[in-house]
Amino acid sequence: MNFNDSPSKKEGSAFNINSLLEKDIFPDWLIRFRIRQLLNLRIKQERKESVTAQLQHKMNYVNELKKSPIAVHTEAANEQHYEVPSDFFTYVMGPRMKYSSGYWPSLDTSFAESEEEMLRITVERAEIKNGMKVLDLGCGWGSISLYIAEHFPKSKVTGVSNSKTQKEFIDKRAKERGLKNLTIITKDMNDFTTKDKFDRIVSVEMLEHMKNYEKLFEKLSKFLVADGKFFIHIFTHKEFAYPFEVIDETDFMAKYFFTGGQMPSDDLFLYFQKDFLIENHWVVNGTHYARTSEAWYDNMILNKDKLLPILASTYGEKEKTKWFVYWKVFFLACAELWDYRNGEEWFVSHYLLRKR
Repeated sequence: MNFNDSPSKKEGSAFNINSLLEKDIFPDWLIRFRIRQLLNLRIKQERKESVTAQLQHKMNYVNELKKSPIAVHTEAANEQHYEVPSDFFTYVMGPRMKYSSGYWPSLDTSFAESEEEMLRITVERAEIKNGMKVLDLGCGWGSISLYIAEHFPKSKVTGVSNSKTQKEFIDKRAKERGLKNLTIITKDMNDFTTKDKFDRIVSVEMLEHMKNYEKLFEKLSKFLVADGKFFIHIFTHKEFAYPFEVIDETDFMAKYFFTGGQMPSDDLFLYFQKDFLIENHWVVNGTHYARTSEAWYDNMILNKDKLLPILASTYGEKEKTKWFVYWKVFFLACAELWDYRNGEEWFVSHYLLRKR
């Protein structure tokens, strides 16, 4: 998300606009308007002159991914999101601490209910049953790990995160709830390995941070029993796959929130079926994620007085307002992205993969 991106971008404009943004002087309606302009621009940039050129562009991207490490810039991505104190997220997210899209069946659905509903859908589509061994990759603050451990007491759940603060948070919650069937491991996915065999692997909004799905899937297939399955929840664009790149100081999203990440296309995993076959595939309209992002934003504004001291402890007293604005803009950008064209452009994709 580049707040100065335009065909006539001039040198020095980044400093002027970003410095004003950091002072929190722009009204939200203006920020939203600029975000929508940038989304229009992104689609124009990704659209090629013919279907042949469009497909070749995607194949070039797929081949580039296959030559990459499993993940890049993992330390930067971790610091950007997950080493911010957990207290920040307890004021922003819902009671399940689900840092991913909820599901809102009706206008009357509450934030807490949306978290529960998406967790229920995830477990149902992953075909998880009591007694299974489940591996949760990129477990975040433990929303799905804790949910499975609670609802399937005979199952054994292992969660993997590269954040120490997330492990501490989950371990505390598990202890408070008397859960003995949950283990959290702190490990980078480039380095993670295990001798255990699992019935299910679940990954919720982690694969956006990965690059080489071929290497990753080959690795994960070895962690599953013969009839094991892998459930993926990931945000996507309906057609385009592209990286979050830092070209200059104005590339806000890539620089501050998704270094090394990418926007996958809904069909991207079709090109990575050497070790898994796609057994089922669903999409969740982007408006569900838009409502989730709006809920995060509303909580952030509501709890501003509590959040500023937390941000000061992380970024420094002089930087707290700047980072409050950055997080606010991040949530606004997410809300506008998922709501674009009534949620039919960018959305959430679910896949159930079975081991070959």
